Amino acid sequence: MPLKLRRSKPISRKEHAQLELGIRRHFESDRNYSQGGRSFYFFDFDDNIAILSTPIFIFHKESGHEIPLSSREFAETHRHIGITGPYKEYKVDFDDEVGSFRSFRDRDMGLLERVVGKKQSFVEDLGQALGMPDYVWKGPSWDCFYHAVFNKRPISMITARGHHPETIKNGIRLMINSGHLPHEPNYLSMYPINFPPVKNRLQKSPTDSTAELKQAAIRSSVEEAFNTYGHSEFHRFGMSDDDPRNLELIVEEMTRLKADYPHVSFFVFDTQKGQLIKREIFANHTEDQPLAKPNQLPLF
Repeated sequence: MPLKLRRSKPISRKEHAQLELGIRRHFESDRNYSQGGRSFYFFDFDDNIAILSTPIFIFHKESGHEIPLSSREFAETHRHIGITGPYKEYKVDFDDEVGSFRSFRDRDMGLLERVVGKKQSFVEDLGQALGMPDYVWKGPSWDCFYHAVFNKRPISMITARGHHPETIKNGIRLMINSGHLPHEPNYLSMYPINFPPVKNRLQKSPTDSTAELKQAAIRSSVEEAFNTYGHSEFHRFGMSDDDPRNLELIVEEMTRLKADYPHVSFFVFDTQKGQLIKREIFANHTEDQPLAKPNQLPLF
């Protein structure tokens, strides 16, 4: 069953405003800034930046009975659903309205819902999470995310969610309003890859998987970085994700990018099962460096 992140009283800014202790931090320039390089941070959201209670539903092949899974449970088991293991008799339904990922999509809201302040599920779930203790909702890449936001690094959000980009930004603004972030991120790009206009722009084939769409989003974000900040052999790019299949294809895409831009540095941050491994991508191999929490801030 997914984590149930609930709180009986509303979030108080006073309760959280000192948690990040930003006043004690000093702005740090990009690692290669003096040589014309920038450090670009690409983030998956769920189970990386934050752990939310948003459920993914799988359905029994015959009865239609649905079971909710947390995003982490789904990441660990989705390759076996319908094939083997405890969910052999279940399936994933890709219908945006009633299917497995319906809570990861925006829904059309009527005038009355908007008038009374009804929020999209992503914003509601994130608001509930922020009312819980930090250790419940902060993901393994949170410190890196805060570091990137605080120091105004260019950030790309590359998430499998299908919300409108503004919905994602509205959720992140809750982190600012509750004192967890000091200011708006310096967005380079926003890729909720299952939001129809974004998906249509990225996909090469109607059968492209989530991992393949993330590959396309990574390449597009790198190209946007060059267009916005200029080309430099001192640029550094890092992507954080927790899904094993996504990680495989992220490494594949960054290996291709390394071939195209051999003097630029590329990293993958593997956060599956709560770990943090910094993986540098070279032309013909990768090098792993396990990281502990105190070492997250100077990642690259």
